[in-house]
Amino acid sequence: MPEVDYYEVLGVRRDATAADVKTAYRRLAKTMHPDGGGTVGTFRLLREAYDVLTDPVARARYDGGATVVPVPVRPRPRRRFGDEPGFVPGLPDLDAEDLSWWHFAVEDTRMRHGRRRGPGHTPVVVAVAGMVLVLLPLVTGVGFSTPVLIVWLLLTAGTALLVQRLARGYLRAAKAREAYAEEFGGRTVFGAPGTDEPAERLTADLLEDYLTRLPGARIFHGLAWPGSVFADVDHAVLCGKRLVLIESKLWLPGHYETAEDGRLLRNGRPFRGGGSRLAESLAAYRELLPGVALRGAMIVYPSRSGDLTTADPGDLPVAPMTAEEFLHEIGEWLAADPSTVDHETLRTLRDQVVGGGRAA
Repeated sequence: MPEVDYYEVLGVRRDATAADVKTAYRRLAKTMHPDGGGTVGTFRLLREAYDVLTDPVARARYDGGATVVPVPVRPRPRRRFGDEPGFVPGLPDLDAEDLSWWHFAVEDTRMRHGRRRGPGHTPVVVAVAGMVLVLLPLVTGVGFSTPVLIVWLLLTAGTALLVQRLARGYLRAAKAREAYAEEFGGRTVFGAPGTDEPAERLTADLLEDYLTRLPGARIFHGLAWPGSVFADVDHAVLCGKRLVLIESKLWLPGHYETAEDGRLLRNGRPFRGGGSRLAESLAAYRELLPGVALRGAMIVYPSRSGDLTTADPGDLPVAPMTAEEFLHEIGEWLAADPSTVDHETLRTLRDQVVGGGRAA
């Protein structure tokens, strides 16, 4: 037998099926991947064992005692159910002016670093009015009775405290902007979509063409669940304290909807041509980001010519939608706080991008 026992590396029996091998590989990869605390050498050995034991020919040679060196093979383009040669799905021909949030999103282009909730310009107006009242007697030379003097002194002290508080707030905001620029630069996109996934590339273009209209929007591609080293979530968009997790699907034309029991239906019947892990993703990220409002979106594109429609998702947390429906519904939801960038949440999401998200 060869010196390396691939079955022992993966922790499977010698009669394990290819599915058993794949399950063992995914389980071990979480801890043996360099991003998960392992080393390059151990992960390479794990991958080598997986490649050999899932290839019937290489496995037979290995079981026979031959030294097997896996040879990288260029993968063939995957044929998808319902493929139509020459058909290329595209984005909707949408007039951005029809989006209810399009103009509202740029009414205030200033980015707020932190929570948007606050008194706005009210303290400034009060401070200016207070200063006028304090300085007016000094300028006019009007004398004070004792009660008026007490009121004037209290007003002076209050105005000074308010001005001091405003000054500290502006200094904190300036430091927050400097810290953000140093850590994140001017980036709005983190990670990259799957290069061999046309639906993911379409969604990436959709997000960058439209949602970057929101000054505070930050886009992510290839997010891992906490504790995973795989790209479990296709895309995500963060704006303020609102986060949408997105899956991109390339499916046959037809009418798609989600039943109340969570089953995906196509033309009123259970759909067997694809699945979703969006519900699991939402559960994982609710635990990771308890203070953030979450939504899920499954954007579906046709894999061949024909009409593809979806039903109104209603209150369902996970439901298919077209790209145009996504822009109307999710875009409006994100635009409720279009200018806020939450540094802590952004940092957490960036660190969940497979590969660290430090290179767009």
